[in-house]
Amino acid sequence: MSTIRLIWEDGADRDIPLPAYETDGAAGADLRANLPEGHRHLGIVLAPMERRIVPTGLRVEIPVGFEMQIRPRSGLALRHGITLPNTPGTIDSDYRGPLGVLLVNLGIEPYVIHHGDRIAQAVIAPVVQAAWELTEALGETTRGTNGFGSTGRK
Repeated sequence: MSTIRLIWEDGADRDIPLPAYETDGAAGADLRANLPEGHRHLGIVLAPMERRIVPTGLRVEIPVGFEMQIRPRSGLALRHGITLPNTPGTIDSDYRGPLGVLLVNLGIEPYVIHHGDRIAQAVIAPVVQAAWELTEALGETTRGTNGFGSTGRK
C-alpha cells in the first residue's frame, strides 16, 4: 500500500474528514469540500453550466511513480449533473499546491455545495514515463489509420 502524505491548508476546517475509502473494495477515496470560513454556513452555489474550483483544505505529497486521479462521484453526476470537466483530473507527484476539485454543473438547476460534502474521489495510480522517439515510419497494423468509430457500433 502506498502512502499519500497530507497537510492542512491555512484556514482549513480540521473537523472535515480526511479522504477515505467508503467500502473495502472502493477504488477511490472520497474528497470533501472544505470551504473558506465565509462560505461554510451558506455553501457555494454552482449555477447550471458554471465551473468552479472547490477547495478540499488539503495539500498532498504523492510518491514518485504515482499520480492522483480526480474523478466524479457517480451519484452527483446522475442526480444533479455535477461532474468534472477534465475527468480524470491528474495531480502529479511533484505538485505541492492546494488540492482543489474543478466541478461543473451540467444540470438544469443550481446546485449547492455544502461544507463537508463529498464532491469527488481520488484514485491513486501508477505512472510510466515513456521515451519519445521521432521516426521515419510506424509499424503496420490491421486497423491502420482508421480512426474514430472505425471498429463499428457492436
